[in-house]
Order: sequence, then structure tokens, then C-alpha cells
Amino acid sequence: MALVQTFEKQGNFLFKYRGQFPLILFLIAIPFIFFTNYSSITATNEKIYIIISVFLSLLGFFIRFYTIGTTPKGTSGRNTKEQVAEVLNSTGIYAIVRHPLYLGNYLIWIGVATFVFNLLFILLISLLFWIYYERIMFAEERFLEKRFGEEYLNWSNKIPAFIPTFSLYKKSLISFSIKPVLRREYSGILACVISFCFVDILRNYKSYDCVIGEELFSENMLYILGGTLIISILLRTIKRNTQILNEKDRS
Repeated sequence: MALVQTFEKQGNFLFKYRGQFPLILFLIAIPFIFFTNYSSITATNEKIYIIISVFLSLLGFFIRFYTIGTTPKGTSGRNTKEQVAEVLNSTGIYAIVRHPLYLGNYLIWIGVATFVFNLLFILLISLLFWIYYERIMFAEERFLEKRFGEEYLNWSNKIPAFIPTFSLYKKSLISFSIKPVLRREYSGILACVISFCFVDILRNYKSYDCVIGEELFSENMLYILGGTLIISILLRTIKRNTQILNEKDRS
């Protein structure tokens, strides 16, 4: 099998299971947390790590929110089973980067990785993310090339794949709507908050010499997790039992 076909096949396989990437992060994080010397990290550096990690994850969600809130129904990126695209996105955020959702994913999970306070872990997750998503992006672009031909090639030759070029921005053809964001993103936010809590608990477990006590559970983290869980359950219930979050011609 030619290399291009191998990459496409691998990409289509990974595309179906791209939501499992956080599980990889969880498993790899455990040994890194237990072999990191947290006693050598000053209080100032810890605050810097926390600020950077939260900022990166929030930036990632902002990118995802804007992308989802300004893209029409039947476009690539929001489907989970197979590649789908009825129209080619070329305005809004898609005028400055070809894969904004994957860029958002990277920032979200590299934010969680930064919360481990280990530079080697951050670099390893970045490498794994690139290997994992490079094939997904390759398969998606092959699909779009076959689907839209010259229209796609003309667009893709001008737009960077992963690092935005803001000077290319063109206003989105449709206005931003919060409804598709509320309908689709609550599970991702909950997964991210659980990830931060998971890392926080393991770091505290390691830092306090494996003595189980109240210090393992940050009060702020518990409030954030509890609030996120309640909101997620509420949005899931609304999504499944009403049409409030549905909107015509939106993903």
C-alpha cells in the first residue's frame, strides 16, 4: 500500500476515535506525576504553571466555541463517525487556519499537560498530539480535496494548516450563535475539568507522601467540578428532551 494510502487509512481510523486522546494523556500523566520532584518547584513557579495551564485551555475552548458557533450544518469537523462536508468552510476562523477545532483541542490538552508541572511531559504530549492528529488532518484534507476539487485546493494553498494567519481573516457568512456551543461543548468542558482534578489529586497525593486526607482535594477544584457537572447534566437534559438548543442550519 502506498504511503499516502496508509496515512489516509490510519487517519480515517484515528478520526473515529479522536475523542479517546484524553485517555492517553491520563495514562501517560501518572508516571510523570510520580517521578516529578514537586518539592523543588517554588510557589512562584507553581503559580506561573497554573496561570499558563488555565489560560491555554480557556484559549482552546474560545477557539472551539467561535468555530462551532459560526459554522453551518453539514460541514467537516463536527461529525464523529465519518467524514462529512456539504459545504466548504472558507470564512470566519476558516479564513485564517484550516483546522481550528484541532488547534483548539491541542491548546486545551496542552493546558492540562502544563498543569502537571513537567516540561518533558508537555513536550511528549505535543509530539504525540502531532503524530496522532497529523494523520487525521491528512485524511480529512484528502476527503475535502476529493469532495470539492479545485475549490478546496485554491483555498487550502492560501490558508495555513495549524498556525493562524490573522491578516487573512474574512468575516463569517453566518453570525455567531451560542446554541450549538451549549448543545455540543458541555461534555468537552466536563472532561477538561475532570482532567485538571485528576492531575491535582495525583500531584497532592505525591506531594503529601501518599497520606490520604483533606489536602488531596482542593476546595476550589471541588466547587468547579461540582458546578460543571450540574451544568452539564442540565444541558444534556435540555438537549435530549427539548428543542431549545436546536437551530435551523446549524451543526
